[in-house]
Amino acid sequence: MSTILLVEDEELNRTLVKAVLSRSADPVVRDATVVDAISLAAARTRIAADHIDLILLDMNLPDGNGLTLARELSESDAPKPTVVAVTASVLPQDRAAALEAGCDDFLDKPYAAADLIATIARHLNP
Repeated sequence: MSTILLVEDEELNRTLVKAVLSRSADPVVRDATVVDAISLAAARTRIAADHIDLILLDMNLPDGNGLTLARELSESDAPKPTVVAVTASVLPQDRAAALEAGCDDFLDKPYAAADLIATIARHLNP
């Protein structure tokens, strides 16, 4: 079973993502354990404590930009989970900055539930 870390400071967004994933037709997505963090500091604690397979990483967090965490993970010698940047900043330079920072994929907010599931499934299904 996979573990997804949802790094999102908005409670409503966390609730919606968890609801969408729990109803997915894809068993890998539906059965994944979803843990969350509301800040970069909380995300770092989760990553240190748990095996994380995929991170849904909001860019605008109370204690900084999510790309900081993506860079830290890319520069670390530890195995890196898949990182999907999730942001309302959808300009081409934002996408390029996310990929340059080490994100593996990019999901524009607002997104359709099917796009969220497809993005996660693409990275978690072998």
